[in-house]
Amino acid sequence: MLKTLTFTIMHFCIAFGVAYALTGSVAVSGLVAAVEPLCNSVGFYFHEKFWAHLEAKKRESAIPRHAWLHHHV
Repeated sequence: MLKTLTFTIMHFCIAFGVAYALTGSVAVSGLVAAVEPLCNSVGFYFHEKFWAHLEAKKRESAIPRHAWLHHHV
């Protein structure tokens, strides 16, 4: 849990620093630092679903089509 907390703090600080370097605005930087991790989390969720789908298709194609005959006897 401590590792997750320190990573979250680091992520916030990096997002804030980059946004501040680009805009010079504390308000915009704070907003970016707060919103960006939420957007990243949503993106990560769909990224994981996409890869799970690809991996399932890969596993499915590895089983010969005639294999079902051997499992229903």
